Amino acid sequence: MPKQHGEVQDAWAGRKQCVDVGSLDIAYVELAGAEPPLLLVHGFTDTSRSFSLLAPHLAGRRLIMPDLRGHGASQVGRGCSIADFAGDIAELIRRLQLDRPVVVGHSLGAMVAIALAARHDDLIGGLVVMAGTLKPDFAPDHPLIAGVRALRDPISPADPFYAWWHACLPVVPRDFLAGMAKDASAMPAGRWGAILEEICRADLTGAAQAVRTQTLIIAGACDPLFGEAHQQVLSRSLVDASLMRAEACGHNPHWEDPAFVAGAIGKTFGSP
Repeated sequence: MPKQHGEVQDAWAGRKQCVDVGSLDIAYVELAGAEPPLLLVHGFTDTSRSFSLLAPHLAGRRLIMPDLRGHGASQVGRGCSIADFAGDIAELIRRLQLDRPVVVGHSLGAMVAIALAARHDDLIGGLVVMAGTLKPDFAPDHPLIAGVRALRDPISPADPFYAWWHACLPVVPRDFLAGMAKDASAMPAGRWGAILEEICRADLTGAAQAVRTQTLIIAGACDPLFGEAHQQVLSRSLVDASLMRAEACGHNPHWEDPAFVAGAIGKTFGSP
């Protein structure tokens, strides 16, 4: 009998392994399956748990789901730039001897995936950019900027900010969202701010022009962070890209419609 959502969420942290990527230990969850693997890279303040709703829809495929440095069970490291994250993922691919995985990145993870593909095309076999952007354009009073600035340690998993930050369709299980809030709250407010500063100053326009691998862009049609204009820039800038929209979804299509996301990945890169 398939595990219930609560069981999966309660057990998630215990499934993590660690690998030394040269300067720090990176935690990851691995699910066995067919090659080539999918390497799933989560967004800002998330952890590998972010893909726990999507994973059952990708059953049969080998999945590698790391916690980025400074998130979840991974060590913090000295830097938190897009390049730092991408370097960790490149080394993770080498250390686990992954054979040209398809890299699926969400939000910050999408930016990391683009930077990775631009610099390490030889390591990857495909790219999925979900709810991504090349250059965030948050105004100083944007709810994300203002919300992160207002956070104080210790951050409560019940902080009202999560009602906006984790806003999604009602179909998303409450126990999953509670786990995501708990994971995010374990990060100190100063780290939230430092990583957000790096996200805000990032400009991947040049990196995108260097990407040559096949790319699938998945966009939530109602994404409040990186809407249609961002997706059109991605489509124009990535030379071998196709765009698929998840209707009615916001910034987290893999939470709100994981069957659609899995289907789009399988249609583009093959099913096991």
